[in-house]
Amino acid sequence: MSCHERAGTPASATPAGPGRPATPAVPIADVDASVARARPTGLGELDRVLGGGLVPGAVVLLAGEPGVGKSTLLLEAGALAAGQGRVLYVTGEESAAQVRLRADRVGAISQHLFLAAETDFGALLEHVDAVKPDLLIVDSVQTISVQSIDGTPGGVAQVREVTSALTALAKQRTLTTVLVGHVTKDGSIAGPRSLEHLVDVVLHFDGDRHAQLRMVRALKNRFGPTDEIGCFELGEYGLAELPDPSGLFLSRLRDPVPGTCVTVTLEGRRPLLAEVQTLVCDCTGEPRRVTSGLDWPRVGMVVAVLQRRARVTIGKKDIYAATVGGVRLTEPSVDLAIALALASATSDLSLPAGLIAVGEVGLAGDRDDHEPLADVEVQVGGDDLLAVDRRVGQGVEVDDLQAGGDGDLTVAGHVVVVGVLGGGTLEQHRSGLGERGDQVDMAVGGDDVVFHGRAPSEDDHPSSRSASPALPCA
Repeated sequence: MSCHERAGTPASATPAGPGRPATPAVPIADVDASVARARPTGLGELDRVLGGGLVPGAVVLLAGEPGVGKSTLLLEAGALAAGQGRVLYVTGEESAAQVRLRADRVGAISQHLFLAAETDFGALLEHVDAVKPDLLIVDSVQTISVQSIDGTPGGVAQVREVTSALTALAKQRTLTTVLVGHVTKDGSIAGPRSLEHLVDVVLHFDGDRHAQLRMVRALKNRFGPTDEIGCFELGEYGLAELPDPSGLFLSRLRDPVPGTCVTVTLEGRRPLLAEVQTLVCDCTGEPRRVTSGLDWPRVGMVVAVLQRRARVTIGKKDIYAATVGGVRLTEPSVDLAIALALASATSDLSLPAGLIAVGEVGLAGDRDDHEPLADVEVQVGGDDLLAVDRRVGQGVEVDDLQAGGDGDLTVAGHVVVVGVLGGGTLEQHRSGLGERGDQVDMAVGGDDVVFHGRAPSEDDHPSSRSASPALPCA
């Protein structure tokens, strides 16, 4: 007896017999595509990653480390989706009362959001028949088991059978289904590899548990792009959307500090402002090299280029390099910001407020131009802050990075430093920054530098288990 038969699934929901087509073949032009249009969840950042919303009949797998906020995210999304139809939230990890307490805290209460605490797949199907939801959320797929399948819940055989059955159910009833998945120690999704092939969308929810930022990424998406990310801030009252999370990655110091430099990183198709902070100090024994949010091999390469090509004497000193807000910067375009920050820390000279560095530094001391820098626009507080032109990718002359005789840190020649130091036209910037009355610790020269917008100000930072019937969350 199959799990569908045990659960009393209607015959209309069971697959057609062998050799019998479920529906006749029709010309593709006659297929009604309106039923497969994405429906917004109400969370703009989640809809951005999904490609507009949840598609009816789609199966979405959301994976992430324990405690990152997967259940909170889906509970909030379920409460919002309950405004358009019925939502069934099946939890196998908590009791209904525990979920209700979290729903009270995050404000996810709706009469059309139904809760059920189940670990048996047959009972889950009975809840689906009783509630007839438009959206089914299963938290998590590793806790649901099928009695007719050998193995413990969460095992390969159980996870494969449960996912296959839920996928078939979703397609037959056009039931949008969201599954929560566990991850292994190395961050990969727990269970068989076929799990990712069975579902339509695979999302990964990650973030440093010691930081507020949470990001949703699409690893697979049959209905939208896979290079978008959604940003959330985890707080006491749940997850808040962050349309512009750059403020989390910038320090709020009013005056420039030696060893810091702002750069731009691309997360998916979204440019984010981030700050690199470095500290170079004397050591008493073996030099220490400590990084946080940066790859040490890449930082070590930049240190070697600075010593050999730019004549920046670091020697046997301790080097500490980190990012603000726990963001992880792995793009090669962060090289120049690391180089400027290290040179600034070594010489104890500040970079000018509002300067932003973007560029990859090669071992020869120049910029690697294998991949031209694409056009990037960054907005902070609704105003254009930065624009990077393709003409900027002409090369970084690290040889010209040195402490000048007048005590100013100077960069000359063709540089990939894109900065915003306040008002003024492009010609005024090219003619000499110091003549405009700004406090300039770094002079930027070269015709390939593009300035646009204004400097970031302080105002730009944002403020801080029984087979009982499924019941409405309220």
